[in-house]
Parts: sequence; C-alpha cells; structure tokens
Amino acid sequence: MVRAKFNVAEITKYGNGGGGKVVLNAVLGHSEENKKFWQYTPSGKIEIWIDNPEAFKAFEFGEYYVDFTKAYNNE
Repeated sequence: MVRAKFNVAEITKYGNGGGGKVVLNAVLGHSEENKKFWQYTPSGKIEIWIDNPEAFKAFEFGEYYVDFTKAYNNE
C-alpha cells in the first residue's frame, strides 16, 4: 500500500440526483506533515465523478489521506 495526502480543491454538484465531481490536488508543503508528503509527491490530481448522493456528501473541503492498494483479479 502507498499513502498519499490530497486536498479537495473543487466540489461541483450536478443534476438533480445529488452527485457531482470532486477534484483533489496533492498537498502543498506548508505543515511539517505535508512537507514530508510533498517531498515525494509534489504534484498530483485526482478527479472523480460520483453518482451516489451519500458518497458525494462525504466530501468537503479539506485534506484527505488516499491509500493505494493493488486490486487483484480473482476470476
């Protein structure tokens, strides 16, 4: 697993279904913790479109840890 730290830069609601788009950027090195993440991931962007209203509501402006774990195909 690899852990990164991202900041929500944009939340855009669309349609009447309660979903939308969330854009996250790699954190800048302002705090001591962020300096460590920024050292190894100085740039990055995640853009996700969410159709599940409950999942969309879980995002608000602020910082998030993002864990990347290899997905294995069990077929």
